Amino acid sequence: MSTTQTMPGHSFQLKRTFAAPRARVFSAWTDARYFALWFCPSTHYKTVITRLDLRAGGRYSLEMHHKDGGVHKLGGTYEEVCPPEKLVFSWRWEHEEDLPESLVTVVFTDVDGSTEVNLLHQGLPSEESAQKHNQGWSSCLDKLEAHLSQPPLSA
Repeated sequence: MSTTQTMPGHSFQLKRTFAAPRARVFSAWTDARYFALWFCPSTHYKTVITRLDLRAGGRYSLEMHHKDGGVHKLGGTYEEVCPPEKLVFSWRWEHEEDLPESLVTVVFTDVDGSTEVNLLHQGLPSEESAQKHNQGWSSCLDKLEAHLSQPPLSA
């Protein structure tokens, strides 16, 4: 069992409880089909998962396609994968290659049939960046909540 690393820079934490079993919430983060459905800040974007190698040391990459044609590319490395309890992964926007990677830790806790998600994003370069990422994550978690209220995808 590892502990959450402390990184220099700016950070924020979000907690949200979802009315869904922990295994389903964890799957929404780790199955590319589900992840692409909710992981974007607004309905103006469509997410395309280009890589999702879900293991410690595995890489992920995705593209957020804006309806106006802009594409934002994001990627990183999974540092820790403990189904269905915890994900830790690095985070880097392609257009910010000169900045250090930040780190995202997501802990999934079973709470009477619901799931509490505790997200910590740390190592961001500025308070402004932390606020923007906080807004983006909050919007994504709103979309995740809406996704989890729907029936699961068929296999």
